[in-house]
Amino acid sequence: MSGNCYNYRLRKGLMSDHQAKILPGLRALDLTDERGLLCGKVLGDLGVDVIKVERPGGDPARNIGPFYHDIPHPERGLFWFAFNTNKRGITLNIETQDGKLLFRRLARSADFVIESFPPGYLDKLGLGYPELAEINPKIIMASITPFGQSGPYRDYKASDIVVMALGGYMYLCGDPDRPPVRFGCPQAYLHASMSAAVATLVAYNYREATGEGQHVDVSAQASTVGSTGDALHFWNERQLTVRRGGSLRLKVATGSQQRMVWPCQDGYVGFAVHGSRMAKNYTTPMVAWMESEGMAPGFLREIDWEAFDINMVSREELDRIQEPIGRFLLSRTKAELSEEAVKRRIILYPVSSSKDLLEDRQLGARDFWEEVEHPELGAAITYPGPFTKASGTSCGIQRRPPLIGEHNLEILGDELGLSREELTTLKQVGAI
Repeated sequence: MSGNCYNYRLRKGLMSDHQAKILPGLRALDLTDERGLLCGKVLGDLGVDVIKVERPGGDPARNIGPFYHDIPHPERGLFWFAFNTNKRGITLNIETQDGKLLFRRLARSADFVIESFPPGYLDKLGLGYPELAEINPKIIMASITPFGQSGPYRDYKASDIVVMALGGYMYLCGDPDRPPVRFGCPQAYLHASMSAAVATLVAYNYREATGEGQHVDVSAQASTVGSTGDALHFWNERQLTVRRGGSLRLKVATGSQQRMVWPCQDGYVGFAVHGSRMAKNYTTPMVAWMESEGMAPGFLREIDWEAFDINMVSREELDRIQEPIGRFLLSRTKAELSEEAVKRRIILYPVSSSKDLLEDRQLGARDFWEEVEHPELGAAITYPGPFTKASGTSCGIQRRPPLIGEHNLEILGDELGLSREELTTLKQVGAI
């Protein structure tokens, strides 16, 4: 690659130069922090030339752990690796006059700007959407903030737990007799980043039709509210309002608790006791299987599962039913349970660990995992591959995440025409 430090080689899922990208010839300037990095990665996976703009010395998100081989270092962060493939990287201090001028020059030929600063920050620098649209009317800016660019919460700051709480998601999580809890892994800004990626592509489609760019305003709170939509299915199907039911169980109408995740010999599987029209895919064939193995007590065989109403069962009755089923599942491995469940048409599924996912036959058959060379580490790291496949175009990892300022010479020098002497001066004054 011209001006690049390395010729990146992908051991698996190799994308050759002749394969067509889904979105070729487009460029995005990525100003986001950890709250918006996924948006740029999605665009990069689709073939957009994403330039990650970091402050001199590197983005603070580089210092989010865990780290490669547990060695803290801004260029060994696995969080950074995960969300910055397919990006080139430059350093630029947009608060300096030189930095502002350089960013405006980059914006003249950019299609997208992605940012996650507080509302009004870029406007104060003269780099907001109105200013950039004057020099590039086709530009699309996507702003990712906790609560959006307007409203009474506009200027409030919010961590993941705040957004999850105000977005309603925490209300659904935790034990029924204890306060709500946050989902274990930060999710709110991932929802917002994906919303921003989708909205940016919608704006791009509009631009293709009209020639006009626009400002995309993404609220992490609103995106999180949208993620609770699956709770509606419980009401539509079972007239139940979803409330906190514990980490392994779902609350049902009578106060009994229906187990959804069960331990087995080598981990966990998903299964539920169901009656009426759902019994044929759950409890009826499960009890028949247990009976064939001599592990179904008489009372289980006597229940008319097609007339059984899980919502009207007491806690004591449900516990009595679940106890022998749990004992049966604990006697077998995930593979044994899932393979037999397929044969018997039982809705039962393994709960995969990270190791299980790496060894998963389905993901392997689709070449999902890609090993990406990191020459600076002297190693290859396994990454999740493309989130989609298309018959005529490619989507996947083409380059590993950038080092700090790795493409300053390539982008600011070769593309913008700055000399090495000018770049040295800009570095000395703190502009890059």
